[in-house]
Amino acid sequence: MKLEMIGISKSYGSKTVLSNISCKFTEGVYGLLGANGTGKTTLMNIICDLIKPSQGRIRFDSSSPAEDYIQYIGFLPQNFSYYPNFSGIDFLLYMATLKGMTKKQARAESDKVLKLTGLSDVREKKIASYSGGMKQRLGIAQALLNDPQILILDEPTVGLDPKERVKFRNIISELSAEKIILLSTHIVSDIEAIAKEILILKDGNFIERGSAKELLSLIEGQVWEFQVSESDWQYFARDYVIVNERIEPDGIILRVISMSRPVERANQVVPSLEDLYIYHFREETV
Repeated sequence: MKLEMIGISKSYGSKTVLSNISCKFTEGVYGLLGANGTGKTTLMNIICDLIKPSQGRIRFDSSSPAEDYIQYIGFLPQNFSYYPNFSGIDFLLYMATLKGMTKKQARAESDKVLKLTGLSDVREKKIASYSGGMKQRLGIAQALLNDPQILILDEPTVGLDPKERVKFRNIISELSAEKIILLSTHIVSDIEAIAKEILILKDGNFIERGSAKELLSLIEGQVWEFQVSESDWQYFARDYVIVNERIEPDGIILRVISMSRPVERANQVVPSLEDLYIYHFREETV
């Protein structure tokens, strides 16, 4: 099973959002990482055939036209819409009908995805009474109706508490053996543990791609921690990429990225994906 993007570009007037993206995906979880406004949602919508690229095409296995592969896609958009007065089961039966299932198929599929997402015990409750995490799990459930081979999830964990994010990641991890899952986010921890590959989108294209281990090797030996006084903080903020600062009684502990030791007292530390993210998107974090 293979999903392929071939020369995908998208422009709105004079603004180029995506520029000549070519990429292949097979079974597993792929984390699409980027700051807000970098084109993640645009790329997701192109894959789902909700908007057309200015150039390029999508191919799934040997098929070429979008209508040949769109039937294999399950999609959870960033702003997931639902009917608050529907119960969970009624909403899924409604969505199954829209996907062309018979009543028997709709009931069987709805029962299956409710169990998979841990919502069976609240199936008869109105969606308006669901927590944010439960609503997102219902969003995954509707995306899973009809057992799609490709699962597209756009910012699926925004607004979820840490416990719900862990539940969400566990569900995605269980599904990844037999599906292509593309998960778009700007929350690094959501993909660090479960992604087969991580793709960093910036300036219209992928600037980095690889496993978490491969990406972390790019800044190996370049992350440092050391203590500074409040008066010295501005100097380091001007000359270094600061990825974290921690206030302590004796001063401020800075975590910075630097090719060389920034000060003699600096200690080299193990890099994280968050370090790499802030390094690439530091303009968006200030």
